[in-house]
Amino acid sequence: FFIRVMVRALALVFHLAFQTTVVLSFVHLSPGRLTTRRISSGNIWSPGQVALAATVEEVETSAPLTPVPGKSMLKARAVGVGAATPTQIISNADIAAMGLDTSDEWIASRTGISNRKVLDTSPFGLRTLASQAAAEALEHAGVDASEVDLVIVATSTPDDLFGDATSVAHSIGATNAVAFDLTAACSGFLFGLVTGSQFLETGAYKTAVVVGADALSRWVDWDDRNVCILFGDGAGSVVLQSSPASDDSSSVSSSVSSGSMGGSGLLGFALHSNGGDYAKLCLPYKPLKRALEGGKHEVSVGQYEQVTMEGKDVYTFATRKVPEVLKEALANAGMQDASEVDWLLLHQANIRIMETVAKRLGMPMEKVLTNLSEHGNTSAGSIPIALNEAVKSGKVKKGDIIAALGLGLGFRGVRASSSGDNAAPKMKKKKRPLI
Repeated sequence: FFIRVMVRALALVFHLAFQTTVVLSFVHLSPGRLTTRRISSGNIWSPGQVALAATVEEVETSAPLTPVPGKSMLKARAVGVGAATPTQIISNADIAAMGLDTSDEWIASRTGISNRKVLDTSPFGLRTLASQAAAEALEHAGVDASEVDLVIVATSTPDDLFGDATSVAHSIGATNAVAFDLTAACSGFLFGLVTGSQFLETGAYKTAVVVGADALSRWVDWDDRNVCILFGDGAGSVVLQSSPASDDSSSVSSSVSSGSMGGSGLLGFALHSNGGDYAKLCLPYKPLKRALEGGKHEVSVGQYEQVTMEGKDVYTFATRKVPEVLKEALANAGMQDASEVDWLLLHQANIRIMETVAKRLGMPMEKVLTNLSEHGNTSAGSIPIALNEAVKSGKVKKGDIIAALGLGLGFRGVRASSSGDNAAPKMKKKKRPLI
């Protein structure tokens, strides 16, 4: 999540080495973008090239861009993908039956969503989904869990506020791995990818598992039709492995154009953040006062508000900034423009955003990969879940270039009263434009 607020953007390009046809696309909170060129067949994939770009609040792109030193040619290949989603399905008709002023047609026409898969109250939680996705990715890659050196779980809604990564690593049998959580809302998976790739680039680790997982259904107001209709739960994962350096890493452009990327891995990335206007899209802390020693001391009892969003502002930011950051990501990947792209894979937030972005990039909707209709917005799980489906369905073919853009904008903040009391000011409920 984010928009002009703790907006994170990221772009990357990397080689894929899946055992089945795969194309990777990743995005960051603010509109993220990525292009992928994958060359593979049979059991072993030759490195695919992926360029990913994420958007930021302000990125100047008027002048021609060139690759930035240190942001190109990272030795990290994606070798396997996996995903897991809940079995409980809430349809648009179900939401309409809850008494909200909405209908299946109203929701579908404005969002592109028909169903969303949501966790129930059973012990089967987010950690379970994350573990299943990671295990499936390892199986797809043909990698034993004992070979994993690093596990990163990108989530803003963990089962344990202290983090789920260590539990996920234990669950999949990655007993030799170090594990930690990363919080960046909808852009979390992409931040995790770049972070994991950096560890592989330095040579510190050889194999990493990156998971994007969220359960925002726990944090939405189910009486607010503008928000509850958007989100679903789920987890997706990618296995990264270090790849040998290219024989000629002196020229990113020449390597891409000649298709001789060798084992260089991640071709390029760009990261940006802007922490203003966090309240446009946030899930704020809600402090409750508790007096100690008869009022001598006061402490805050922790809990959180529900997701609040200014849909119109999110839409405007996403559709305006994606093309700008894409240029930066493509430049770091040694690419010129979107004409090199075969498929567009966006963060699965809203069909209207996808249509507008595709139009501005000059790409027909037939070339946009989407699973939004059946999953809704799964936040950090969005890109890897869609990637998993695109790869395993065979829709993306050998040699295709995929541009993945993250539309997630994440705002974070703590609400505090300036009036002197310790209670958070009550958030005014109003009808907000639906993105």
